[in-house]
Amino acid sequence: MNNTKIYTIASADEGSAQLAEAAEILRRGGLVVFPTETVYGLGGNATDSEAAQKIYAAKGRPSDNPLIIHIAYPEDAADYAEISPLYLRLAEAFMPGPLTVILPKKDTIPHSVTGGLDSVAVRCPAHPIAHALIAAAGIPIAAPSANLSGKPSPTCAAHVIEDLSGRVDVIIDGGNCDIGLESTILKIDGDHPVLLRPGGITLEQLEAVCGPVEVAAAVIGQLAPGERPLSPGMMYRHYAPSTPLTLVRGERGAVTAYLAARQAEGCGILCYAEDAELLSPERCIILGHRDSPEEQAHHLFTALRDADALNAPHLYAPMPEESGMGLALCNRMLRAAAHTVIEL
Repeated sequence: MNNTKIYTIASADEGSAQLAEAAEILRRGGLVVFPTETVYGLGGNATDSEAAQKIYAAKGRPSDNPLIIHIAYPEDAADYAEISPLYLRLAEAFMPGPLTVILPKKDTIPHSVTGGLDSVAVRCPAHPIAHALIAAAGIPIAAPSANLSGKPSPTCAAHVIEDLSGRVDVIIDGGNCDIGLESTILKIDGDHPVLLRPGGITLEQLEAVCGPVEVAAAVIGQLAPGERPLSPGMMYRHYAPSTPLTLVRGERGAVTAYLAARQAEGCGILCYAEDAELLSPERCIILGHRDSPEEQAHHLFTALRDADALNAPHLYAPMPEESGMGLALCNRMLRAAAHTVIEL
Protein backbone atom coordinates (compact mmCIF):
# COMPACT_ATOMS: atom_id res chain seq x y z
CA MET A 1 0.00 0.00 0.00
CA ASN A 2 2.80 2.41 -0.95
CA ASN A 3 0.70 4.67 -3.18
CA THR A 4 -1.64 6.43 -0.79
CA LYS A 5 -3.95 8.79 -2.67
CA ILE A 6 -4.61 12.19 -1.12
CA TYR A 7 -7.90 13.92 -1.96
CA THR A 8 -8.28 17.57 -0.96
CA ILE A 9 -12.00 18.18 -0.58
CA ALA A 10 -13.43 21.57 0.41
CA SER A 11 -17.04 20.37 0.61
CA ALA A 12 -19.05 17.18 0.21
CA ASP A 13 -20.73 18.51 -2.94
CA GLU A 14 -17.50 19.54 -4.67
CA GLY A 15 -15.82 16.26 -3.75
CA SER A 16 -18.70 13.94 -4.57
CA ALA A 17 -16.79 11.99 -7.22
CA GLN A 18 -13.79 11.46 -4.95
CA LEU A 19 -16.06 10.49 -2.05
CA ALA A 20 -17.81 7.94 -4.29
CA GLU A 21 -14.42 6.41 -5.13
CA ALA A 22 -13.41 6.36 -1.46
CA ALA A 23 -16.73 4.72 -0.55
CA GLU A 24 -16.09 1.96 -3.08
CA ILE A 25 -12.62 1.38 -1.60
CA LEU A 26 -14.23 0.97 1.83
CA ARG A 27 -16.79 -1.51 0.50
CA ARG A 28 -13.92 -3.55 -1.01
CA GLY A 29 -12.17 -3.74 2.37
CA GLY A 30 -9.70 -0.86 1.92
CA LEU A 31 -8.74 1.88 4.36
CA VAL A 32 -9.75 5.54 4.02
CA VAL A 33 -8.82 8.39 6.37
CA PHE A 34 -11.47 11.10 6.68
CA PRO A 35 -12.05 14.26 8.73
CA THR A 36 -14.61 14.53 11.52
CA GLU A 37 -15.51 17.42 13.82
CA THR A 38 -13.33 15.83 16.54
CA VAL A 39 -10.16 14.37 14.93
CA TYR A 40 -9.34 12.52 11.70
CA GLY A 41 -10.52 8.89 11.59
CA LEU A 42 -8.87 5.82 10.03
CA GLY A 43 -11.83 4.09 8.41
CA GLY A 44 -12.59 0.54 7.34
CA ASN A 45 -15.74 -1.54 6.78
CA ALA A 46 -17.11 -2.24 10.27
CA THR A 47 -18.85 -5.42 9.10
CA ASP A 48 -15.61 -6.90 7.70
CA SER A 49 -13.25 -8.72 10.09
CA GLU A 50 -10.32 -8.41 7.69
CA ALA A 51 -10.81 -4.65 7.37
CA ALA A 52 -10.65 -4.35 11.17
CA GLN A 53 -7.39 -6.29 11.20
CA LYS A 54 -6.00 -3.89 8.57
CA ILE A 55 -6.91 -0.93 10.81
CA TYR A 56 -5.08 -2.42 13.79
CA ALA A 57 -2.05 -3.18 11.62
CA ALA A 58 -1.94 0.30 10.06
CA LYS A 59 -2.03 1.97 13.48
CA GLY A 60 0.13 -0.56 15.30
CA ARG A 61 -2.77 -0.78 17.76
CA PRO A 62 -3.46 -3.66 20.18
CA SER A 63 -6.36 -5.74 18.87
CA ASP A 64 -8.10 -5.76 22.27
CA ASN A 65 -8.62 -1.98 22.05
CA PRO A 66 -12.19 -1.54 20.69
CA LEU A 67 -12.99 0.45 17.57
CA ILE A 68 -15.84 2.94 17.21
CA ILE A 69 -18.30 2.40 14.36
CA HIS A 70 -19.51 5.51 12.54
CA ILE A 71 -23.02 5.65 11.09
CA ALA A 72 -24.75 8.13 8.78
CA TYR A 73 -27.92 8.56 10.85
CA PRO A 74 -28.62 7.93 14.57
CA GLU A 75 -31.39 5.43 13.79
CA ASP A 76 -28.90 3.26 11.84
CA ALA A 77 -27.57 2.06 15.21
CA ALA A 78 -30.50 -0.37 15.42
CA ASP A 79 -28.93 -2.46 12.65
CA TYR A 80 -25.76 -3.04 14.67
CA ALA A 81 -26.68 -2.68 18.34
CA GLU A 82 -29.51 -3.13 20.84
CA ILE A 83 -30.75 0.41 21.27
CA SER A 84 -32.68 1.66 24.30
CA PRO A 85 -34.92 4.60 25.23
CA LEU A 86 -31.88 6.29 26.82
CA TYR A 87 -29.93 5.95 23.56
CA LEU A 88 -32.81 7.59 21.70
CA ARG A 89 -32.85 10.51 24.17
CA LEU A 90 -29.10 10.95 23.78
CA ALA A 91 -29.37 10.73 19.99
CA GLU A 92 -32.05 13.39 19.91
CA ALA A 93 -29.97 15.71 22.09
CA PHE A 94 -26.46 15.20 20.71
CA MET A 95 -26.46 13.43 17.32
CA PRO A 96 -25.04 14.08 14.86
CA GLY A 97 -22.17 15.24 17.05
CA PRO A 98 -19.16 14.31 19.19
CA LEU A 99 -20.85 11.59 21.26
CA THR A 100 -20.15 7.85 21.16
CA VAL A 101 -22.55 5.47 22.92
CA ILE A 102 -21.60 1.91 23.88
CA LEU A 103 -24.45 -0.58 23.46
CA PRO A 104 -24.88 -4.38 23.36
CA LYS A 105 -23.79 -5.42 19.88
CA LYS A 106 -25.62 -7.46 17.27
CA ASP A 107 -24.01 -10.17 15.17
CA THR A 108 -23.74 -7.76 12.23
CA ILE A 109 -20.56 -6.41 13.88
CA PRO A 110 -17.70 -8.93 14.25
CA HIS A 111 -15.82 -9.30 17.52
CA SER A 112 -12.62 -8.21 15.77
CA VAL A 113 -14.10 -4.69 15.63
CA THR A 114 -15.10 -4.62 19.30
CA GLY A 115 -11.87 -6.01 20.71
CA GLY A 116 -13.68 -9.24 21.59
CA LEU A 117 -16.35 -7.45 23.64
CA ASP A 118 -20.08 -8.09 23.32
CA SER A 119 -20.70 -4.35 23.15
CA VAL A 120 -20.16 -1.90 20.32
CA ALA A 121 -19.32 1.82 20.36
CA VAL A 122 -21.55 3.83 17.99
CA ARG A 123 -21.10 7.40 16.76
CA CYS A 124 -22.88 9.59 14.22
CA PRO A 125 -20.42 12.34 13.21
CA ALA A 126 -21.58 15.84 12.34
CA HIS A 127 -18.82 16.67 9.84
CA PRO A 128 -20.43 16.97 6.38
CA ILE A 129 -17.59 15.12 4.61
CA ALA A 130 -17.71 12.26 7.12
CA HIS A 131 -21.49 12.05 6.78
CA ALA A 132 -21.33 12.04 2.98
CA LEU A 133 -18.66 9.32 2.95
CA ILE A 134 -20.57 7.02 5.32
CA ALA A 135 -23.83 7.55 3.42
CA ALA A 136 -22.13 6.88 0.07
CA ALA A 137 -20.49 3.70 1.39
CA GLY A 138 -23.79 2.36 2.72
CA ILE A 139 -21.97 0.56 5.55
CA PRO A 140 -20.89 1.49 9.06
CA ILE A 141 -17.27 2.64 9.16
CA ALA A 142 -15.02 1.46 11.98
CA ALA A 143 -12.63 4.32 12.64
CA PRO A 144 -10.17 5.00 15.43
CA SER A 145 -8.10 8.18 15.27
CA ALA A 146 -5.84 8.24 12.21
CA ASN A 147 -2.46 8.22 13.95
CA LEU A 148 0.15 5.67 14.90
CA SER A 149 -0.91 4.07 18.18
CA GLY A 150 0.02 6.13 21.23
CA LYS A 151 0.87 9.36 19.36
CA PRO A 152 -1.23 12.52 19.57
CA SER A 153 -4.40 12.24 17.49
CA PRO A 154 -4.40 14.11 14.15
CA THR A 155 -6.42 17.29 13.76
CA CYS A 156 -5.22 18.11 10.23
CA ALA A 157 -4.26 16.09 7.16
CA ALA A 158 -0.56 16.90 7.56
CA HIS A 159 -0.51 14.95 10.84
CA VAL A 160 -2.17 11.97 9.11
CA ILE A 161 0.28 12.03 6.21
CA GLU A 162 3.18 12.11 8.67
CA ASP A 163 1.91 8.98 10.43
CA LEU A 164 0.02 6.91 7.86
CA SER A 165 1.16 7.70 4.33
CA GLY A 166 1.88 4.35 2.68
CA ARG A 167 -0.26 2.50 5.24
CA VAL A 168 -3.74 3.39 3.89
CA ASP A 169 -5.40 3.61 0.48
CA VAL A 170 -6.79 7.16 0.66
CA ILE A 171 -6.39 10.23 2.89
CA ILE A 172 -9.16 12.81 2.54
CA ASP A 173 -7.88 16.29 3.42
CA GLY A 174 -10.90 18.21 4.65
CA GLY A 175 -9.06 20.93 6.57
CA ASN A 176 -8.62 21.34 10.31
CA CYS A 177 -10.95 19.64 12.78
CA ASP A 178 -13.17 21.97 14.80
CA ILE A 179 -13.08 20.42 18.28
CA GLY A 180 -9.63 18.84 18.39
CA LEU A 181 -10.32 16.11 20.97
CA GLU A 182 -11.98 12.74 20.36
CA SER A 183 -15.66 12.16 21.08
CA THR A 184 -17.19 11.68 24.50
CA ILE A 185 -17.79 7.97 25.18
CA LEU A 186 -20.78 6.92 27.29
CA LYS A 187 -21.57 3.30 28.13
CA ILE A 188 -25.24 2.66 28.86
CA ASP A 189 -26.60 -0.46 30.51
CA GLY A 190 -30.35 -0.03 30.70
CA ASP A 191 -30.82 3.36 32.35
CA HIS A 192 -27.35 3.40 33.96
CA PRO A 193 -24.89 5.66 32.08
CA VAL A 194 -21.13 5.52 32.71
CA LEU A 195 -18.72 8.10 31.28
CA LEU A 196 -15.65 6.28 29.94
CA ARG A 197 -14.02 9.15 28.03
CA PRO A 198 -14.88 12.86 28.27
CA GLY A 199 -14.87 14.91 25.08
CA GLY A 200 -16.83 17.53 23.17
CA ILE A 201 -20.04 16.69 25.05
CA THR A 202 -19.36 17.51 28.69
CA LEU A 203 -20.42 15.58 31.79
CA GLU A 204 -22.70 18.48 32.71
CA GLN A 205 -24.44 18.34 29.31
CA LEU A 206 -24.92 14.57 29.62
CA GLU A 207 -26.43 14.86 33.09
CA ALA A 208 -28.93 17.43 31.82
CA VAL A 209 -30.32 14.65 29.58
CA CYS A 210 -29.53 11.45 31.53
CA GLY A 211 -29.64 12.49 35.16
CA PRO A 212 -26.70 11.31 37.28
CA VAL A 213 -23.81 9.86 35.26
CA GLU A 214 -21.17 7.65 36.84
CA VAL A 215 -17.63 8.69 35.93
CA ALA A 216 -15.36 5.68 35.42
CA ALA A 217 -12.29 5.67 37.65
CA ALA A 218 -10.05 5.41 34.56
CA VAL A 219 -11.19 8.84 33.28
CA ILE A 220 -8.66 10.48 35.60
CA GLY A 221 -7.04 7.39 37.13
CA GLN A 222 -5.43 4.34 35.54
CA LEU A 223 -6.76 0.96 34.49
CA ALA A 224 -6.23 -1.66 37.16
CA PRO A 225 -3.61 -4.35 36.39
CA GLY A 226 -5.16 -6.80 33.91
CA GLU A 227 -8.27 -4.64 33.38
CA ARG A 228 -9.44 -4.54 29.76
CA PRO A 229 -10.16 -1.21 28.08
CA LEU A 230 -13.92 -0.86 27.47
CA SER A 231 -13.39 1.98 25.03
CA PRO A 232 -10.62 3.71 23.09
CA GLY A 233 -8.39 6.12 24.99
CA MET A 234 -8.24 4.21 28.28
CA MET A 235 -4.65 2.99 28.01
CA TYR A 236 -2.07 4.12 30.60
CA ARG A 237 0.02 6.14 28.11
CA HIS A 238 -1.75 7.55 25.09
CA TYR A 239 -1.84 10.72 22.94
CA ALA A 240 1.82 11.16 23.90
CA PRO A 241 4.64 13.16 22.33
CA SER A 242 7.99 11.40 22.02
CA THR A 243 9.46 13.81 24.59
CA PRO A 244 8.56 12.96 28.22
CA LEU A 245 5.83 15.23 29.62
CA THR A 246 5.14 16.21 33.25
CA LEU A 247 2.03 18.07 34.43
CA VAL A 248 2.22 20.68 37.18
CA ARG A 249 -0.68 21.39 39.56
CA GLY A 250 -0.88 24.21 42.08
CA GLU A 251 -1.58 27.92 42.58
CA ARG A 252 -1.23 29.90 39.36
CA GLY A 253 1.80 31.98 40.35
CA ALA A 254 3.65 28.99 41.74
CA VAL A 255 2.99 26.94 38.60
CA THR A 256 4.20 29.74 36.30
CA ALA A 257 7.35 30.22 38.39
CA TYR A 258 8.02 26.48 38.28
CA LEU A 259 7.58 26.42 34.50
CA ALA A 260 9.96 29.38 34.12
CA ALA A 261 12.60 27.60 36.20
CA ARG A 262 12.34 24.44 34.12
CA GLN A 263 12.49 26.47 30.90
CA ALA A 264 15.70 28.13 32.12
CA GLU A 265 17.15 24.61 32.41
CA GLY A 266 16.43 23.97 28.73
CA CYS A 267 13.07 22.20 29.02
CA GLY A 268 10.08 22.80 26.74
CA ILE A 269 6.98 24.49 28.14
CA LEU A 270 3.29 24.36 27.22
CA CYS A 271 1.49 27.31 28.80
CA TYR A 272 -1.56 29.57 28.72
CA ALA A 273 -1.52 32.77 26.66
CA GLU A 274 -1.79 34.91 29.78
CA ASP A 275 1.40 33.39 31.24
CA ALA A 276 3.52 33.47 28.07
CA GLU A 277 4.78 37.01 28.75
CA LEU A 278 6.38 35.70 31.97
CA LEU A 279 8.31 33.06 30.01
CA SER A 280 10.89 33.14 27.27
CA PRO A 281 9.45 32.69 23.75
CA GLU A 282 12.08 30.01 23.17
CA ARG A 283 10.95 26.43 23.83
CA CYS A 284 7.44 27.71 24.64
CA ILE A 285 4.15 26.63 23.04
CA ILE A 286 0.86 28.38 23.86
CA LEU A 287 -2.13 26.08 24.44
CA GLY A 288 -4.73 28.87 24.43
CA HIS A 289 -6.30 31.24 26.90
CA ARG A 290 -6.61 30.11 30.52
CA ASP A 291 -10.39 30.62 30.66
CA SER A 292 -11.09 28.84 27.34
CA PRO A 293 -10.74 25.05 27.66
CA GLU A 294 -12.41 24.78 24.24
CA GLU A 295 -9.53 26.76 22.69
CA GLN A 296 -7.01 24.63 24.59
CA ALA A 297 -8.71 21.45 23.37
CA HIS A 298 -8.59 22.69 19.79
CA HIS A 299 -4.82 23.24 20.02
CA LEU A 300 -3.73 20.44 22.37
CA PHE A 301 -2.76 17.66 19.96
CA THR A 302 -1.03 20.05 17.56
CA ALA A 303 0.85 21.52 20.52
CA LEU A 304 1.98 18.06 21.63
CA ARG A 305 3.26 17.28 18.13
CA ASP A 306 4.97 20.67 17.83
CA ALA A 307 6.57 20.15 21.25
CA ASP A 308 8.71 17.34 19.88
CA ALA A 309 10.23 19.79 17.39
CA LEU A 310 11.60 21.83 20.31
CA ASN A 311 14.23 19.10 20.81
CA ALA A 312 13.99 19.66 24.55
CA PRO A 313 14.92 16.91 27.03
CA HIS A 314 11.61 17.23 28.87
CA LEU A 315 8.23 18.99 28.59
CA TYR A 316 6.17 20.63 31.34
CA ALA A 317 2.56 21.87 31.23
CA PRO A 318 -0.05 23.15 33.71
CA MET A 319 -2.78 20.76 34.85
CA PRO A 320 -6.26 21.92 33.69
CA GLU A 321 -9.32 22.25 35.92
CA GLU A 322 -11.43 19.08 36.06
CA SER A 323 -14.78 20.57 35.05
CA GLY A 324 -16.62 21.15 31.80
CA MET A 325 -14.32 20.69 28.80
CA GLY A 326 -11.44 20.79 31.27
CA LEU A 327 -12.22 17.20 32.28
CA ALA A 328 -11.51 16.07 28.70
CA LEU A 329 -8.25 18.05 28.70
CA CYS A 330 -7.23 16.44 32.01
CA ASN A 331 -7.99 13.00 30.61
CA ARG A 332 -5.85 13.49 27.49
CA MET A 333 -3.00 15.29 29.20
CA LEU A 334 -2.73 12.76 32.03
CA ARG A 335 -2.32 9.98 29.49
CA ALA A 336 0.09 12.02 27.38
CA ALA A 337 2.16 12.43 30.57
CA ALA A 338 1.72 8.78 31.63
CA HIS A 339 0.10 10.17 34.82
CA THR A 340 3.26 12.01 35.85
CA VAL A 341 2.08 15.00 37.94
CA ILE A 342 3.98 17.33 40.27
CA GLU A 343 1.95 18.90 43.09
CA LEU A 344 3.18 22.34 44.24
